[in-house]
Amino acid sequence: VQLQASGGGLVQAGGSLRLSCAASGFASDYHSVAWFRQAPGKEREAVAAVSWSGRMTSYADFVKGRATISKDNAKNTVYLQMNSLRPEDTAVYYCAASTRGWGKSRELYDYWGQGTQVTVSS
Repeated sequence: VQLQASGGGLVQAGGSLRLSCAASGFASDYHSVAWFRQAPGKEREAVAAVSWSGRMTSYADFVKGRATISKDNAKNTVYLQMNSLRPEDTAVYYCAASTRGWGKSRELYDYWGQGTQVTVSS
């Protein structure tokens, strides 16, 4: 089971990025997926989550209205579109998958990707 996160980079404040999380070794149809982030010196926090069907989503307050999580089961890929990026969004972004439920709790997620760096300059 592998999750490959990509799409991070350096962007100016107000810009956009689309992160991708490609799953292999399992069918993502049966997995919920979430994005987390961790900034230097801070704890890992949930950004957004999507249910296994893709029909239910949940967002952290700090990205509501600026981010969209979506799931393409045919491609085994989950996307996180982030707009109006702020310097405080700078962090390593991780995707994670779960077969035990869905939501923003870290404890639900058994499988983690390696992370992709997002840096937002002011």
